[in-house]
Amino acid sequence: MEDKRPYGRKGGTDMAPIEVENLRESLERTRAELARVLRTRDGIEIEKSADQMDEIQYASERDLAIRSVDRESKLLRQVIAALRRIQDGSFGICIECESQISPRRLAALPWALRCIQCESAADRVAGERADSAGERLEDAA
Repeated sequence: MEDKRPYGRKGGTDMAPIEVENLRESLERTRAELARVLRTRDGIEIEKSADQMDEIQYASERDLAIRSVDRESKLLRQVIAALRRIQDGSFGICIECESQISPRRLAALPWALRCIQCESAADRVAGERADSAGERLEDAA
């Protein structure tokens, strides 16, 4: 009997179907956990206090909670996208060079979009943009 699962199609990862299935299950668990955590949104409520130091502390805790929600929301989107790639057969293929993403990288980051070489290049470009933006801000000051 032929395997009809989409991730076994040509053009997908060279990983064994059982390895992809294990990653899919891991991604599903991660998705469920992130969705659960994001539903609670602890620490975002605005608390008032007569003490100015307490107000500052509450604002700091709220900012930290908001950054955490942003980070977890981004990760949830990446996990959902990885699950879609498993379904459409493009899981494990670098979006930049279209080569295989190593199984070790996928085991560590199953939502990875790029192979390690392309990710390093993208990080360098992002770092250069950040440096350039910082220089423009300094020049403007």
